[in-house]
Amino acid sequence: MIIINNFEEYESHLGKEIGLSQWHTINQNQINQFADATLDHQWIHVDKEKAEREGPFKATIAHGYLTLSLIPYLWKQIADVRNIKMEINYGIENFKFGQPVLVNGEVQLKAKLKAIANLRGTTKVVIEATLNIKDQKKPAYTGDVVFLYHFI
Repeated sequence: MIIINNFEEYESHLGKEIGLSQWHTINQNQINQFADATLDHQWIHVDKEKAEREGPFKATIAHGYLTLSLIPYLWKQIADVRNIKMEINYGIENFKFGQPVLVNGEVQLKAKLKAIANLRGTTKVVIEATLNIKDQKKPAYTGDVVFLYHFI
């Protein structure tokens, strides 16, 4: 994990890989809870028997948006941004899903600092995010995450 205390330290990582999160297993319970929270109970996510019998992956799969929702959790394992009054999840851009994450699949976030700007005291960063799937060549997704920081 890297520690970032101010704009200048953040900027020193421009164009570089910042790091990797720990591996996280997405189990059926987490998929079911996400389905309940989002009211998305499509059988490919929540019906184990039907998914094994009729699904193209022979198992349930995590919602794509569930995998996206893991970004803040996994990002906190990569970087500890300190001396801030506020941090805002500002946006996501150019996301493409490469392949689904099967139930009990392990995922890991890879982060690279793509851009940084000082907007009159607000730091805007663009993180190139890739969600790797253990033992798979293609990632679950790639895209850009935009954060705003108000350093003290």
